[in-house]
Amino acid sequence: MVLYHIAHHTQYQYAEPVHLGTHILRLQPRVDGSQRLRHFTCEISPTPRKSIDWLDLEGNVCRQVWFPDTGITTLTIATQADVETLRVNPFDYLSPDWAITAPLDYPQSVQRLVAPYLAAPQLDSPTVVDWAQQQLYRADGNVGIFLTGLTQAIYQTCTYETRHEGPPWPAGVVLAERRGTCRDFTVLFMAACRAVGLAARFVSGYQRGDGDQTCHDLHAWPEVYVPGGGWRGFDPTLGLAVADGHIALAAAVEPALAAAVTGNLKVGPVSQAVLAADIQLKVLEG
Repeated sequence: MVLYHIAHHTQYQYAEPVHLGTHILRLQPRVDGSQRLRHFTCEISPTPRKSIDWLDLEGNVCRQVWFPDTGITTLTIATQADVETLRVNPFDYLSPDWAITAPLDYPQSVQRLVAPYLAAPQLDSPTVVDWAQQQLYRADGNVGIFLTGLTQAIYQTCTYETRHEGPPWPAGVVLAERRGTCRDFTVLFMAACRAVGLAARFVSGYQRGDGDQTCHDLHAWPEVYVPGGGWRGFDPTLGLAVADGHIALAAAVEPALAAAVTGNLKVGPVSQAVLAADIQLKVLEG
């Protein structure tokens, strides 16, 4: 178990005064069997005229905010959180016999719930399907071996690069280019899992990093629904299964629904926003 303190400061700078529309923040770390939230604060400038918290369909805590009808040039969001991660062993589960070999023959009650996480993305690529089937063949159909092997395959054959803005690339592009960001590798991992009948979703959050690391970026990784173990994370960017070194913010069937901040301009000139983010992550215990 590890206790973390996270300070996340985000600032959007606009070239001209703009009027902000509704924004949705997914910056409150989730609470589940693998992590516990001890403390959380969120400060926003300019001060919203209204703010509400609600759970989305995925169980993520969303803060929806409305801003005053005045032009602004800077939007600042600052959060502080103390989070305790609980899962030391990422493989502390036992799957039932029917869930050991893929593709899985889900019971009807489970099939209805995981169906959205099995759907192939619109820009799916036949090469990704073929590649996923090859990975499954090498694992002799074993789900656990497939997932760890897929994690290593992306980690060992793809080059990580930094791209702070923009949506993830389609899985076929990532596989062809053999490079990308953590969100790109997550999309490729998800597509490969869905191609062999394993439910997968996108997670945004933080990762511990090296002991001497002073600055952090938002991180992304996939979770796979493993019967007997529930949603389990794998990190193809780092080549490991997710345990107590990751702190999840939000998870969703597609990347856009797990974004830390989404919003729009209500009125005013089209103005390019310059994004600056600073994330400080400290280990308090563990």
